[in-house]
Amino acid sequence: MLGRFERGASGEAVVEYGDGTMRVVKPGSFVRCAVTGEPIALDALRYWSAARQEAYVSPEAVMKRLAEFGRPA
Repeated sequence: MLGRFERGASGEAVVEYGDGTMRVVKPGSFVRCAVTGEPIALDALRYWSAARQEAYVSPEAVMKRLAEFGRPA
């Protein structure tokens, strides 16, 4: 859920990803998928890697990243 300061922000956000949580460091309306480069609205962000500090647009993007590295994210 976004706080009152993040709701009206536009542009790309900077996010710190944790295990099951995320913290917005710099407000914005989206982050970019580490695999596809597609923008992901913060409200729609469901997939990320805390270890790699990366966001993913879909489960397919996660699987592609796992295949690239050959180990869990």
